[in-house]
Amino acid sequence: MARAVQPLIVGRVIGDVLDTFEPSAKMLVTYNSNELVCNCHEFSPSAVVSKPRVKVPGGDLRSFFTLVMTDPDVPGPSEPYLREHLHWIVTDIPGTTDASFGRELVAYESPRPNIGIHRFVFVLFKQKRRGSVNTPGSRDRFNARQFAEKNEFGLPVAAVYFNAQRETAARRR
Repeated sequence: MARAVQPLIVGRVIGDVLDTFEPSAKMLVTYNSNELVCNCHEFSPSAVVSKPRVKVPGGDLRSFFTLVMTDPDVPGPSEPYLREHLHWIVTDIPGTTDASFGRELVAYESPRPNIGIHRFVFVLFKQKRRGSVNTPGSRDRFNARQFAEKNEFGLPVAAVYFNAQRETAARRR
């Protein structure tokens, strides 16, 4: 357990976004069909414009999952007083498949950090039953812990995050 969550602790994802949990599912997040998201990896905003492919391998088709993508560093990491901003929710993802088989509850919003280096966190929760997830009221000031509590998810089963910062004209070349 320590090895699996250590990057989430060091990156303050556990603490700022999530409580300590024991990963019990595998989640693979890829952008542009081959760019695997690994904890602490940096992506440019132009590389994450399109929604990623999210796979949940090794589960079973009777299990359903909810995927949440959030930015806990809004408007900037030194003063994240608008924490968190919701970027995406997909529910009813059957085990062994990917998010494209789920129901997009909140449409994907591509990351556009303005100030500093932001963390973009993908969290996977196991649902108690299909069709049971409530839509949050707003993308702004979203709270992953409260969302999980309201939907009776319990602790996450997997999480991963990447970093991104504003692209300057020189960085885009």
